[in-house]
Amino acid sequence: MNAQSQRKEKMTPQEYLEFERTTEIRHEYFDGEIFAMVGASLNHNRINGNILQKLKNQIEGSSCDAFSSDMRVKVETIGKYTYPDVVIVCGDIKLEDEKFDTLLNPVVIIEILSDSTEAYDRGDKFTHYRLIPSLQEYLLVSQKRGQVEKYVRSEDGSWIYLSYENIEHTVVIIESVKCELMLSDIYYRVEFQDS
Repeated sequence: MNAQSQRKEKMTPQEYLEFERTTEIRHEYFDGEIFAMVGASLNHNRINGNILQKLKNQIEGSSCDAFSSDMRVKVETIGKYTYPDVVIVCGDIKLEDEKFDTLLNPVVIIEILSDSTEAYDRGDKFTHYRLIPSLQEYLLVSQKRGQVEKYVRSEDGSWIYLSYENIEHTVVIIESVKCELMLSDIYYRVEFQDS
């Protein structure tokens, strides 16, 4: 999803949540500013659906659950609210309040890259996500070509980078939730545009 700044005056987190829970358009929030989430492309939606379907099938019966981009995540240490494309949580789900719409303890976050969000997803957004203590894996999925990049938190807190690029034969292993995604499944019915 693409984010576009919407307001000039700053909001408190409470004002943001109150506003967000009454509007049809989703917004990310950081440092008093809100950013409207713009609609996604056909490829983005296909990739998102493919990933979510495969993950839900694999985690059925476990303590984990996978959510689509409608589940808001809060980075508590900096008061940032965001909507990852796919988020997985395991064990007890920690939520911000009794509204049950803001997750605090994701284990895996997956973002589908677009031209307008790629730099942000790789840069500031990943820097902010790394502040979530429960987060173990961060995946970036390309819409332009068959490529998934994965960052895994190591025992010392550093992040290890892996890249997967062979659509026919590559399996992305998401170790923290014991799931596997074939690149061919992620990109099922996705047509890449010539650049």
